Amino acid sequence: MAPVGRWPVPWAAIGQPLRYYHAMSEVRFDDIEALTALVSDHFDACDTVIEITQKMIDQFAELTEDRQWIHVDVQRCAEQSPLGTPIAHGFLVLSLITALTEGTAARITGFGQVINYGADKLRFQRPVPAGSKVHARQRVAHVRKKGIGGSQLTFETEVLVVGEAQPALTYRSIVVFLP
Repeated sequence: MAPVGRWPVPWAAIGQPLRYYHAMSEVRFDDIEALTALVSDHFDACDTVIEITQKMIDQFAELTEDRQWIHVDVQRCAEQSPLGTPIAHGFLVLSLITALTEGTAARITGFGQVINYGADKLRFQRPVPAGSKVHARQRVAHVRKKGIGGSQLTFETEVLVVGEAQPALTYRSIVVFLP
């Protein structure tokens, strides 16, 4: 594992502890020992921040045909919602995890195929109001050898509204890397 660089996460200035992480350390998909060294209870902050706009929410509602008023009716939310504004669909926030976790602590290399093997856990813990900015933190929770020459990694990802201490979403995903 050779780190390419280090930098502080950009939201440290908004009350989060300043943490450094190694950017783009490269680890071969079949190096179980090196992958296992990535397992940690500590979440590494990811550097991407995405604003959840009402336009995004409306487009997601059209795509999924989930037009529940709590997501798309700005006027009704202003009058009846405890937040006073629409909230993002949980699955919209979930769908942003790939973009939010780009640039995490390690880059898995050398594989021929990667497969989304499923999820162990998905929780929508807090609403994400329209206009909020979200970021993620991620950790490698588990590693095991998979098949002949492959590896299976379990990632735990938390998506947070910028400035909030508690996650809006927690997702435990399983990914298989094959030769």
